[in-house]
Amino acid sequence: MADIKQPPSAYAAKPWLASYPDGIPGDMDPVPYASLGDMVDICCTRHADATAYSCMGKAMTFGELDVASKAFAAHLQSLGLEKGERVALMMPNILQYPVALFAVLRAGLTVVNINPLYTPRELEHQLNDSGAKAIVILENFAHTLQQVNGRTQVKHTIVASMGDLMGLKGHLVNFVVRKVKKMVPAWSLPGHETFKAALAAGRGKTMRAVTLDHGDIAFLQYTGGTTGVSKGATLTHGNILANLQQTSHWVSAAYHARGKPDQIVYMCALPLYHIFALTVNSIVGMHWGGHNVLIPNPRDIPAFVKEMQAYDWNFFAGLNTLFNALLNSEDFRKLDFSNVKLVMGGGMAVQKPVADRWQEVTGSIIYEGYGLSETSPVATANRFDATEFTGTIGLPLPSTDIAIRDEDGNDLPLGEVGEICIRGPQVMAGYWNRPEETANVMTSDGFFRSGDMGFMDEAGRTKIVDRKKDMILVSGFNVYPNEVEEVAVSHPGIIEAAAIGVPDAHSGEVVKLFVVRKDDTVTEEVVKAHCAANLTNYKRPRFIEFRAELPKTNVGKILRRELR
Repeated sequence: MADIKQPPSAYAAKPWLASYPDGIPGDMDPVPYASLGDMVDICCTRHADATAYSCMGKAMTFGELDVASKAFAAHLQSLGLEKGERVALMMPNILQYPVALFAVLRAGLTVVNINPLYTPRELEHQLNDSGAKAIVILENFAHTLQQVNGRTQVKHTIVASMGDLMGLKGHLVNFVVRKVKKMVPAWSLPGHETFKAALAAGRGKTMRAVTLDHGDIAFLQYTGGTTGVSKGATLTHGNILANLQQTSHWVSAAYHARGKPDQIVYMCALPLYHIFALTVNSIVGMHWGGHNVLIPNPRDIPAFVKEMQAYDWNFFAGLNTLFNALLNSEDFRKLDFSNVKLVMGGGMAVQKPVADRWQEVTGSIIYEGYGLSETSPVATANRFDATEFTGTIGLPLPSTDIAIRDEDGNDLPLGEVGEICIRGPQVMAGYWNRPEETANVMTSDGFFRSGDMGFMDEAGRTKIVDRKKDMILVSGFNVYPNEVEEVAVSHPGIIEAAAIGVPDAHSGEVVKLFVVRKDDTVTEEVVKAHCAANLTNYKRPRFIEFRAELPKTNVGKILRRELR
């Protein structure tokens, strides 16, 4: 019997290429570095005298970062750690993070990023799943490690203190953190060494050169575990470098439209252990010779705004919740935004009311991008020279293919909702030690199934309508929580909202809305009337619950599963 020929796919024609800014190639140029270690060598030499990072007023040049990360790498090698072995990093945005990060990569080891706010159970799972042999941890979180000590394969523990790399000021910082603010619970980790001692020991040694290529593993980047147990996305040097090259092409449109500063200043509020800031701030920042201003605690909005005041910053990557929190600060609204070149939103949908207010206050547009830990992370982004917020996740980056597929893996026509599938050199090698999980998300033709539902328009832009699992089914109709939430927060009295499905005898499920309001004048009746004016009947929330705050991940994503 003759093979049945499938009709040519709409996605094979790559409709997005016609929407690309001038000068940006459909396929990325070859990556200029052999490995991430090679990138650090070249960039630290090229930009030696420029500031690479600053934190709480203390600056570190690329030259200083070069020396410190080489010394730390030499020390890690002297502990007997061999190429490819895993080193966990459990720190917020402080100067020790980039030193340790680039040291691990230069030593030929693999970085395992860990959220410092993890519980002992979550930490134990990640250390055991990754098989980490060493950990670098801030003392504020050492008590968590103490509770799982001896139940993992970790043999070497290096404990950092907040003020380690701050010179004389560091003593004062440590005193305030430990004694005044009491931010360091009592801990005991027998046999540990301090970050300062490790660095000093490494300064007397020579880092051994390790041959690395694009196929070597750079990161085990753990997903949030929304689909069950937390899994390590295996990201190679090639994956991360490809995404560096793709985003560098893409960002050139912003500098072409608005001018490129002599040195790009990045306001780095998202945690570097998260894939978004890891690539967009640390890796892309290194490549461009940029200055990253590290914000250890972006939830402290007054302190964060003071830092924003102190620098002429050009680039800021954030989440909807962070943009919203800043807009509610009077001091933020008084800042000078004349040097802003690019504001990127990711991690969750940026709501139009938030984007509109941001543009009103700052004069700059929030450009949404989209990606996952599994895609290193950026897969799509809006044109950075666009003049308005689109509410879409934009176009696939160079060398990236997007297909919208149904449950059976068939390509759907443009405009129809299906699962967003991604193919490109930034897509992970697989989940660490989980071949079955990998097989579940990778298609035979090399696409990664994102688990996000969306559609592509004729211009090649993709619009997310929601996570598969977050979808609410009311009498057979799909209700996407993002849509309900966006309508809710367009009411001036509603600060934040989250929608979930709750069981209903009549229609299977109905919508329940959790609301954070500005004051008590926003009643259940007010919310329902506002939703009724903007949503068709089956999408309207049947139940309203007011909360003082909504549960969020450390990065700021609203946790619908906790509300469920």
